[in-house]
Amino acid sequence: MGMGAAHVVLETWFLLSLCLPGLTPALCPPAVTPLRCITCHLRTQTDRCRRGFGICVAQKHETCMILKIFQDGTLQLSYLVCQRFCRDLTYNFQDRTYVHKCCNYNYCNFKAPKYFYY
Repeated sequence: MGMGAAHVVLETWFLLSLCLPGLTPALCPPAVTPLRCITCHLRTQTDRCRRGFGICVAQKHETCMILKIFQDGTLQLSYLVCQRFCRDLTYNFQDRTYVHKCCNYNYCNFKAPKYFYY
């Protein structure tokens, strides 16, 4: 191994040593854990998932989403997924109100906070 290669090895070892537990990770990339969301393709008024229950791992540009569909102010059903380019949105169509809510922490679309409800 030449002097240049030895220098690269030592430099790499030094940079990696900065990432050891208990030391300040000044040059370490942050540990990233994937965002996990609940999936349910048909969640009924009784708060039970009838179809598609599971967990999805959000990919690039995805967050957790819950879509709630209301009729006359009463929740009819919900749909939970990892959604690409998700955005909060509420609209009315054919006497129903559709409420899309997006969130960005693990399983946040399941037991949703109050603001997820219409």
